[in-house]
Amino acid sequence: MPDSQPPQPSPSPRGGRGGDDGQGPGPTDSTTLLLTGARLSDGRTVDVLLGAGRIRAVAPAGSLRAPAPSRVELSGYLLLPAPAEPHAHGDTALTADAEGSVSYTADEVQRRATEAALLQLGHGATAIRSHIRITDAHGLGPMEAVLQARRSLRGLADLTAVAVPRLLTGIAGADGRAMLRDALKMGAAVVGGCPDLDPDPTGFVEAVLELAGEHGCPVDLHTDGDDPGRLARLASLAGGLRAGVTIGPCGGLSRLPLDIASRAADRLAAAGVRVTCLPQGDCAALERRGLRTAPVRLLRAAGVRVAAGSGALRDAGNPVGRGDPLEAAYLLASQGGLRAAEAYHAVSTAAREAMGLPEVRVEAGFPAELLAVRGDRIAAVLSLAYSRIVIHRGRVVARTSAVREYCDSAVAVALDLPRQGRTEPGP
Repeated sequence: MPDSQPPQPSPSPRGGRGGDDGQGPGPTDSTTLLLTGARLSDGRTVDVLLGAGRIRAVAPAGSLRAPAPSRVELSGYLLLPAPAEPHAHGDTALTADAEGSVSYTADEVQRRATEAALLQLGHGATAIRSHIRITDAHGLGPMEAVLQARRSLRGLADLTAVAVPRLLTGIAGADGRAMLRDALKMGAAVVGGCPDLDPDPTGFVEAVLELAGEHGCPVDLHTDGDDPGRLARLASLAGGLRAGVTIGPCGGLSRLPLDIASRAADRLAAAGVRVTCLPQGDCAALERRGLRTAPVRLLRAAGVRVAAGSGALRDAGNPVGRGDPLEAAYLLASQGGLRAAEAYHAVSTAAREAMGLPEVRVEAGFPAELLAVRGDRIAAVLSLAYSRIVIHRGRVVARTSAVREYCDSAVAVALDLPRQGRTEPGP
């Protein structure tokens, strides 16, 4: 069961999944949006016609003349597939500055989850997978509140809830198992949890996989990944789950000897287990603070499909967390040894794959989930990703505009220095 299930791209007139047939766009409708003068990552400057939530045509700049109710000028912007956020915590977000104990009333959790999702949407994430704790202390209240936030965000962003129980094994885990079943009946789409914190980690994984198999939903588990034997058992158990298994943040893999970490990565790859790393730092769900992110290059070399998430958004896990996918990509490029395009792939295409979402390309027939960032290359936008325009289901849903000015602007003009923003009105 994917996080959300928009329709798959329809074939192009030439029989492929992308491209234009050279005949121009078909009839427009009330949802038509024309993006003009956008730069693509391959260097082309194009016009892009959107309609009914999909990309209808991509053609050289200035060549699309179809009438459009809306037109957005993207000169100076790089147009990319939108990021997705595969690892958020909407119930605990924005609590770092709380005075006293954190409130988990339905109203407070819904407010936090909604505000956090909107912050992440403003950064470009049009789909968000949020891990929600279900515990004896708060029951299913936080889950119900996040599902309400999901409904209120419809049309702006796709929010999916992951049910995260505390314990699942032994007598103490009986309530957790019952609560997990109830959470799935309520609308949680993914089974999660932290096997590291259960007295029987293998039993925890077995319980999760059994329940996920019954409901046909994916699994997304928190683990530090510092126990190679535990990872091997997880890989052995996870291989048969059709909906897929994701683990993260796996920072502990970086602390293992290279040969042991490599064997663990090989086992994960063979079992088809994905890894979601958190370059901005661990989250509070593990109740520990890791010093390193997962060894992304080692995992990728072994064939593991690696996505990157943001993790904590200004909560106990990271009081200054930004929830910004482009910052995660920046860290993968600046510290993780990935090329800029590879780093962006981890927060966009790979993140969408981890969430079971359709692929997005800036080609005809694909979903209109797009991010325009001021800049001309991926490396440049990861360095200075200030101005952003976010498109979800073919509609502009968020804009961030930044203008940099200097007190002696004549100097900047004389030297023709690059700048954020423009003097003329922009999108």
